[in-house]
Amino acid sequence: MAAQKPPLIKAMFCNYSRESRARLRRGFFFTFTLILPLLPLESEEPAYPRITALKAQDPLFLQYQQDVEAGRRAAYNRRARETNEEIAQKLTLYTYTAQTEDDLIRLAARCVIPYAAIATLNQLEHGTPLDGRLLLLPSMPGLFIREDGGSDFERLLLASRAGEGVQITISAKAKTRLLFFPGDDFTSTERALFLHPNLFRFPLQKYTITSRFGSRANPFNGKPSKHAGLDLAAPLGTEVFAVREGAVSFTGENAVYGNYVIITHDNGWTSLYGHLSRIETAQGRKVGAGTLIGKVGSTGLSTGPHLHFELRQNGQAQDPARLLGKN
Repeated sequence: MAAQKPPLIKAMFCNYSRESRARLRRGFFFTFTLILPLLPLESEEPAYPRITALKAQDPLFLQYQQDVEAGRRAAYNRRARETNEEIAQKLTLYTYTAQTEDDLIRLAARCVIPYAAIATLNQLEHGTPLDGRLLLLPSMPGLFIREDGGSDFERLLLASRAGEGVQITISAKAKTRLLFFPGDDFTSTERALFLHPNLFRFPLQKYTITSRFGSRANPFNGKPSKHAGLDLAAPLGTEVFAVREGAVSFTGENAVYGNYVIITHDNGWTSLYGHLSRIETAQGRKVGAGTLIGKVGSTGLSTGPHLHFELRQNGQAQDPARLLGKN
């Protein structure tokens, strides 16, 4: 991030005359130059200006609002030749300790920043209690995603981002490296998954899509056929997880799916997991999102180790990629 005058310094000059402010500036920066080498390089808390109240009485909050206005212009009204790196240099961060009345949506509205930016910067889940929590507040809309995709949801966000994120480092109790996507926001599918985290999750932690939902050439005879799910290639024995809470309604074997499991979920949803090498659950068993139910195999009508995965609502096949944010 580009160096800029700390908002705290700006706020200090607000209540003085022009002449007094000039004297203060000269004295302050002389003193600051002397003591800077003595300051600790790392601290217990993020070394960012601290907002005490989201009110006009707090000069730092007023400064933050000005930075947000500038940040929104930079992110949304970008010049044609301006790169993400150049835009990201205009990002500033503040800290704020959430109060009892704060929740993510109210906080985002007060800051005029999309809740996706605050949530991803702080790795918040929907419904996380905020009271007393020290938060980072960004001056610019966008998404902040850990480089290693620390959670299923972050891996989903990374998988569906076509553009390049800007690598930044956040100095907190432990330094965190993030990819910043200026001006980006949740897609409708990502928003649904964030607001309703028990909707669906990935059945595999790592995979490659080898065949998508819809029309395709049959891999065995080359004729046009309808593919009712996704084929997710993964090494033999890779663990397969339930994508949502439910009950195992069927386990079995047939010539097409090989070893397979069907789970019934709320609201008319069912999920199917085919070509398994092993079934690790039983009919009638209750499962949660992320429960181990089997392992990747190549049983049935299969060309190699992969998971055939289907989602149906009221018996109608739906595109799993759309529901998992893997468009």
